Amino acid sequence: MTPPKKPRSAKAAKSAGQPATPPALAQVRERIDGIDRQIQALIAERAGFALQVGKAKGKLAAAVDYYRPEREAQVLRMVVDRNEGPLSDELLVHVFREIMSACLAQQEPLKIGYLGPEGTFSQQAVLKHFGRSAHGLPLASIEEVFQEVENGVADFGVVPVENSGQGTIQVTLDLFLTSGLRICGEVELRVHQFLLSRSGRIEDIERIYAHPQSFAQTAGWLRSNLPKVEKIPVSSNAEGARRARNADDAAAIGGESAGHVYGLKKVIMQPIQDDRENTTRFLVIGRRIFPPSGHDRTSILVFIHDKPGALFDVLSPFARHGISMNRIESRPSHQAKWEYAFFIDLAGHVEDEGMKSALAELEAHSASVKVLGSYPVAVP
Repeated sequence: MTPPKKPRSAKAAKSAGQPATPPALAQVRERIDGIDRQIQALIAERAGFALQVGKAKGKLAAAVDYYRPEREAQVLRMVVDRNEGPLSDELLVHVFREIMSACLAQQEPLKIGYLGPEGTFSQQAVLKHFGRSAHGLPLASIEEVFQEVENGVADFGVVPVENSGQGTIQVTLDLFLTSGLRICGEVELRVHQFLLSRSGRIEDIERIYAHPQSFAQTAGWLRSNLPKVEKIPVSSNAEGARRARNADDAAAIGGESAGHVYGLKKVIMQPIQDDRENTTRFLVIGRRIFPPSGHDRTSILVFIHDKPGALFDVLSPFARHGISMNRIESRPSHQAKWEYAFFIDLAGHVEDEGMKSALAELEAHSASVKVLGSYPVAVP
């Protein structure tokens, strides 16, 4: 019987022409392996405690009853506060978001409606806020996202509300005029628009498909580089990518994920949006208001009487109670001609004493006040 071969020494391996692992590197790798085992064990332990929390809450109706966005926001803020590098805040927040998403999904995955199809920026916002363990429901329109959440088919929805360069997505605001849904969270997503096509050759392009917002965000680049190309608006960038994959003379504007999903190449390697800081804010919509997280925003809808000084009467209670206003937007109320509703974002939670007092004063000067939601400010 042939005796087993003895392992080669580093010196023997070197003489045989094989690369040897330096002893110091081998020790570092062994240490990394040990840390990985500890991390995995701690994640398993955390998941076990998450199950205990679920049992402590008793038998609840659905996954949505276990979800606590204010608690998640507090955990992620602590991650940012503890971070001393070398990894970025954004990366660590992403890692912990996925851990929390997986732990919550042990009960049952959350169902999240968004503007589809697969590959849209709305889907990216869902993944950023809820993690990959949530179950995404791609829907045909923002109106349908509202409907599916209202009907209980989706636990939450994610809808765009404003872009840093192009302003408000008006259809979203208008739906709040009649919907009874609440705002439960917000997501800020840095948006990089790419020109995508099947061939990857700019000289082949005769028409481009994109959502109107994306055409607006890339208008300057398109004027300079493709002034004569036909621009065809579609319901979403992913829908544009789906159409562009069928012909070499077609292109789409969208994110990298749309290119991956529909097998398209980047025509230009750099993003083509005119504003390099291009960011879209999304709202998480649900059916209830959650408790304070410690760093919150409140959104209200105010219908005002048509009289002199009406807007002053709306804003002055917040000034008196030291509440900062983050945003105000007017829209036709759809109740009477030339009457308007004001969407206002305020710093704080509806359960704060100052906010309660200001809203009570506001009701005396307004035809109607509707609290759309109090929710955690987006974690960086």
